[in-house]
Amino acid sequence: MSGNRAATKAFLTKGVGRHRERLASFELALRAAGIAQFNLVTVSSIFPAGCKIVPRREGLKELVAGQILHVVMARAESNEPHRHLAASVGVAIPRDKSMYGYLSEHHGFGETDEQAGEYAEDLAAQMLATIINVDFDPDTSYDQRRDIWRLSDQIVKTRNISQSARGDKEGLWTSVVAACVLVDA
Repeated sequence: MSGNRAATKAFLTKGVGRHRERLASFELALRAAGIAQFNLVTVSSIFPAGCKIVPRREGLKELVAGQILHVVMARAESNEPHRHLAASVGVAIPRDKSMYGYLSEHHGFGETDEQAGEYAEDLAAQMLATIINVDFDPDTSYDQRRDIWRLSDQIVKTRNISQSARGDKEGLWTSVVAACVLVDA
């Protein structure tokens, strides 16, 4: 992206990598996610107003190797045999297309794709709910909050991308990544 232009498209991706070297394991996870050939700059949690989520294949068609890409990325790594690790990015998009949404990243251990994904998705929706004045009790369950958000009719879409894996049984480094890649038009 260049100048002060916000991304008009974004795609979600994930990957896992294993190698005896930590950095190589991370590189393999990025390759599995299809984004190793880019210069990745991590950014915070804002999903641009009017931005559209497209399939990974479509987003990658617009990019060239070496390009600088802004991403919200979660990653976890371990060389502990059988350690369960997870990375997830949650997305919450408001009904009002002129408003920005939220992205959240979550990195954890001992969680499945579904657990990590629900946590990240819930976090993104909570952040969005606080700026559009949707009243909710943070101590209620995720399912109850999700129902409140649906009924409010202000949060139009929530979703997540998650990658979990078990650490290599021989102690190789295992890395997981999940990312939302912001694409300039």
